[in-house]
Amino acid sequence: MNVLVTGGAGYIGSVCTEELLNAGHAVTVYDNLTEGHRSAVDSRARFILGRPEVEGDLLKAVREAQSEAILHFAASALVGESMANPGKYFQNNVVNGLALLNAAVAAGVRKFVFSSTCATYGPPEKVPMTEELPQRPINPYGESKLMFERMLHWYHEIHGLEFVAFRYFNAAGASEQFGEHHRTETHLIPNVLKVPLGQAKQCEIYGTDYPTPDGTCIRDYIHVVDLAQAHILALAPGKQGFYNLGNGDGYSVRQVIQTCEQVTGCRIPAVEKPRRPGDPPRLVASAEKAMRELGWKPKFPRLQEMVATAWAWHRKHPQGYPD
Repeated sequence: MNVLVTGGAGYIGSVCTEELLNAGHAVTVYDNLTEGHRSAVDSRARFILGRPEVEGDLLKAVREAQSEAILHFAASALVGESMANPGKYFQNNVVNGLALLNAAVAAGVRKFVFSSTCATYGPPEKVPMTEELPQRPINPYGESKLMFERMLHWYHEIHGLEFVAFRYFNAAGASEQFGEHHRTETHLIPNVLKVPLGQAKQCEIYGTDYPTPDGTCIRDYIHVVDLAQAHILALAPGKQGFYNLGNGDGYSVRQVIQTCEQVTGCRIPAVEKPRRPGDPPRLVASAEKAMRELGWKPKFPRLQEMVATAWAWHRKHPQGYPD
C-alpha cells in the first residue's frame, strides 16, 4: 500500500516506517521536525517537511503520497508540559488532527491507524487494563488523545473511514537502525542508560512508598518493533476499533534499573525522590483483544531484550541523532 506516516521522524514513527518498508509498502513521511529528526527517516522513504499550521498543507501531502492508508504518530506527548501549556496540546493533537482527518476523507483514504495512549484511561479501576475500562484522563495530553479517538469514531460512522486506534503503554527498545532520542527525555530506560554512557552520575526514582513489592511504580513495557508490527497488521481490510498494546507484565522502576545494570555491566546509582503527582502505582495492559482480533503476538516480550536493543543503539549513537 501507499502509506503516509505522520510523525515518521520520531521514535516510534521511524521504526514503523522501517518495518513498513521491510514489509513491501511504499512510505511517505510527513514531519515538521519540531520533535523528530531528519536522520531518523529511513532513506527508502519519501520525506515531506510538514507545515500543518498552513491551510491545505496536510491535504496536499495526503494527495502527493497517493495515500491509501495513514499512520498518525505526530503529537505533542509530554504529560507535564500539557499541564503547563494545554493550548499547545489541543492545537497540535486535536486541531491539527482534525485537519488530517478532513484531508483523509477528501482524498479518499481507506484506512487510518492512530497512535493513542493508555493516558486516556487515567488511574485504572483494575489491572490488567482492558479496553472496556472507563476513560477518565487526568491531564490535557490524555484528554487530547481521547478527543481524537472520539473524532475517529464519528468519522467512521459518518464518512466510513476505517480506523484502528492503539492505546500504547511504555514503548522501549530499538531496531538496529533507529532508536530513542527525544529532545526532552522523560522515559525511564534512556534516562537510566545515560549513567553507563557517562552522561549522568545517577538516575532518579520518584516515589518508593507505593503499594508494590519494592515500593516503586510498576509499568508495562513493549518493544518498539512489536508496536510497529501491530500497525502493519492493522492495515488489513476489515480491522477496526480500539486496542491496548502492552505485554501484560509489569516491571518496577527498581527492576528496570537492575536490568540496565545487568545488560550494561555497570553499577547505576539511584537517588530516591518524592512521588510525582498523578503517578498511579501500577499500569499493566491486557492486550488479549489485539492478539485475538489482529493476530498480534510480541516477539520481544522480555525487558532484558528491550534494554539490550536500546543499549546497543545508544552505544552506537551516544549523542542520538545528529539533526
